[in-house]
Amino acid sequence: KNNPVLIGEPGVGKTAIAEGLALRIVRGDVPENLKDRKVFSLDMGALVAGAKYRGEFEERLKSVLQEVKKSEGQIILFIDELHTIVGAGNAAGTMDAANLLKPALARGEIQCIGATTLDEYRKNIEKDGALERRFQKVMVEPTTPEETLQILENIKDKYQDHHNVTYTDSALKACVDLTERYITDRNFPDKAIDALDEAGSRAHITEITVPREIERLEEEIAQAGREKLAAAQSQDFEKAASFRDREQQLKSRLQEANDAWEQQLRADRAMVDADKVAEVVAMMTGVPVQRIAQAEGSRLKEMAPALARQIIGQDAAIEKIVKAIRRNRVGLKDPGKPIGTFMFLGPTGVGKTHLAKKLSEYLFDSPDALIRIDMSEYMEKFTVSRLVGAPPGYVGYEEGGQLTEKVRRRPYSVVLLDEIEKAHPDVFNILLQVMDEGRLTDSLGRRIDFKNTILIMTSNVGSRQLKDFGAGVGFNTGAVSKEQAHGVISKALNRAFSPEFLNRIDDIVMFDQ
Repeated sequence: KNNPVLIGEPGVGKTAIAEGLALRIVRGDVPENLKDRKVFSLDMGALVAGAKYRGEFEERLKSVLQEVKKSEGQIILFIDELHTIVGAGNAAGTMDAANLLKPALARGEIQCIGATTLDEYRKNIEKDGALERRFQKVMVEPTTPEETLQILENIKDKYQDHHNVTYTDSALKACVDLTERYITDRNFPDKAIDALDEAGSRAHITEITVPREIERLEEEIAQAGREKLAAAQSQDFEKAASFRDREQQLKSRLQEANDAWEQQLRADRAMVDADKVAEVVAMMTGVPVQRIAQAEGSRLKEMAPALARQIIGQDAAIEKIVKAIRRNRVGLKDPGKPIGTFMFLGPTGVGKTHLAKKLSEYLFDSPDALIRIDMSEYMEKFTVSRLVGAPPGYVGYEEGGQLTEKVRRRPYSVVLLDEIEKAHPDVFNILLQVMDEGRLTDSLGRRIDFKNTILIMTSNVGSRQLKDFGAGVGFNTGAVSKEQAHGVISKALNRAFSPEFLNRIDDIVMFDQ
């Protein structure tokens, strides 16, 4: 079975491996039995295109296979997106490409390399056992950050020449580090190469200003063209000829000016450093630039006074939150968990939700970074699936969940679960793995990363008991001390939530009236 199929996630370099093989064959950097081989890419779309009559597609494919057989093993076929052969050209009463390839593959008449993603392989090729057994699976894993940096070192010259820029070493390192940290739904090396490419393109576009001389010449050429046309329309052909000559002169001057400018650009290349890469990654992810590039120390230092200026009278609560976030950011906390998981307790109207809003604005520089979910909408057992998406076979299966989809679109955010005690107990079970592992799998099988979110649950559990507490006979019973209030709320909390749920919360913050 010398027909490998490269299987891996999008962007890990499956097609690049096949292209790399062709490159090494040309260089002669291959074992003896691979020398003088040729790699041909089979384009299924081009084979099917324009096949009007029954049997026309089969005839085309047969002639391709005949050509490969004639070469006596000198031609290796590469089929990118291998799953497209299943059902290609399949009309009523005809065969698809997969069935036409099977006999040739089984007899070893053709050598073939395929490439496809794991999902497509499972969906299309694994189903057909006779087709699957003719291929040998080769899993392609994403590259490590170190390998990705090496890849960027090797390809940077091409991008430097293309964009007419120079990449610093810190820019290449930033491409790897920032994409690893901030772009979690794509794979290496694809996402790092994209950042490198976009940073070069952005630097090239922003640094370039067209010289005034060239702009003036272009305006004069346009003016001469208009005057030539006007003269021709008024039958004054001598005048039109003079304008035509002037236009030609201006065009040759413009060409000279453009050549001189291009030479100057090649000599003075724009520099791409880590800051420019940070700007590009900020555009790709929606996370603010200063948050990516700036040292976080000063930001965290200013956090408590900045929040205290906006939230009056809740200094103890703010202090608790700021300490927990600082612990996380300086690396004293499990990096796999969310930045912080908090339960805000207190009677209605004391500023629990308001603090969550201000926290999202301060940390992520945008009021849109607050994902608010009203848990009173999840009181019934069947509403739990709305958080992660409906299971297969149910209406809305393809749409994704209300929580998972929002976090997938905005991985840097504050997730506010308002009035958590009103939700069905099954919701708490779903939240356990978010609080512990920092991830959730939605109904489509995608892993949603919660590592960069702050999870805040608000609740006024215990408020009713607090109202009733101390309503006895006597003068001092009306006023409840802070310690007594906290005791009453803690008891109510332990009754409302399970111990494993409460243990996973970083801090339970009680708001005073």
